[in-house]
Amino acid sequence: MKKLTFLATLLGILVATTASGQQTLDGMIDREITQLVSTYKMLHAAPELSHHEEKTADFVAAQLRALGFTVTERVGKYAQPELTSYGVVAVMKNGAGPTVLVRTELDALPVEEKTGLPYASTVKARDDAGQEVSVMHACGHDIHMTNFLGTAKMLLALKDQWHGTLVMIGQPAEETVNGARAMLADGLYTRFPKPDFVLALHDSSDVEAGKITFYPGYAMASATSVDLVIRGLGGHGARPEATKDPVVLASQIVLALQTIVSREKSALDPAVITVGSIHGGTKRNIIPDEVRLQLTIRTYKEEVRLQILASIERIAKGMALAAGVPEDRAPILKVIESEGSPATYNDPELSERIAAAIGRTVGKDKVIKAQPLMVSEDFGYFSLDHQIPAFMFWLGAVEPSKVAAAAKSGKPLPSLHSSLFEPLPEPTLRTGIKAMTTAVLELMKK
Repeated sequence: MKKLTFLATLLGILVATTASGQQTLDGMIDREITQLVSTYKMLHAAPELSHHEEKTADFVAAQLRALGFTVTERVGKYAQPELTSYGVVAVMKNGAGPTVLVRTELDALPVEEKTGLPYASTVKARDDAGQEVSVMHACGHDIHMTNFLGTAKMLLALKDQWHGTLVMIGQPAEETVNGARAMLADGLYTRFPKPDFVLALHDSSDVEAGKITFYPGYAMASATSVDLVIRGLGGHGARPEATKDPVVLASQIVLALQTIVSREKSALDPAVITVGSIHGGTKRNIIPDEVRLQLTIRTYKEEVRLQILASIERIAKGMALAAGVPEDRAPILKVIESEGSPATYNDPELSERIAAAIGRTVGKDKVIKAQPLMVSEDFGYFSLDHQIPAFMFWLGAVEPSKVAAAAKSGKPLPSLHSSLFEPLPEPTLRTGIKAMTTAVLELMKK
């Protein structure tokens, strides 16, 4: 009986301690949430394009520096020397222990906002080509940054509960998928502590605010950009027999490429081949010399990606040969390396561990294992080809009533990159900060 009484008392103490810790985190967020929502609205109204995130980076760096982090700015080297990288690296050492990296993105998109919000962006700016475009945080990087800064505040206040080295990075140019590579090329893992774990979150445009989804393993696809030039022999539209028509050939190739996914690879290995752009010709009665195709390829496994590239080239050249195109006019395939990104692979063990910890914080029923996506981003670079355990989870950001209405009507919600994408600041920020703070504490707890 005494033993049972002791165990009951001990269990009561543990439950009380856990509840007290949870109330402390909730109370801390309660005290900060009004300011955090204001920060989010300020960032939303002042977006900056990829490669131009100067003021955004200055703000994030200043906030982290004020919290006591050692901050280094303008980290990153692009392949294009004329570009400046506005990467931010903030380090806080808190005794011996693991090194955990938390990443946010800084950039926005060339989209004209149409939400009608009182804090909607009206920004116009020059892009890399010098063209004036409207700018919007249509992918939620403003939500990410605010979560990032809120998490930094929580972890600073909870320093007695964790040990190790916290590295928080503001990554530029995610939308052009060259920001992560730029930071790594500038010594991210040599000038600064190399992480044992890397973490990130991304808001979701179809999950209600207050919920979190995740997927262990391949969670997002790699992206490969390809230019394919179909060459022929041009001439008069009334005399096709005197030409080798690249328009007809390109049309046949576009259809034939779809058989790669359906007939050349295992059905167990997801892949997408999309021809997003096709251009050729100048006038109705002129058969052109060439047609240009722009493709995107999405896969999870590297071997599947390489197989698809080889198949595209084989099919294009084979069909050109069958059409009688001379060998010196064979199709030309070019992979645009600067626009590629690897698959995002969530370390399975790390994913389950953190998801369980987050579930204990926000509620198990609010942490849902979802399906992987074929969209892409460059977070995968930070894992060094799976050498460093990495985990990215999805943060619901939509008004619950809108999710319910969309499910009932069958009408899709505005997606990421939409001019109508409208995250719900609260409770999205509250949930994201609790989740990311919990994730870091789980990995660095004393």
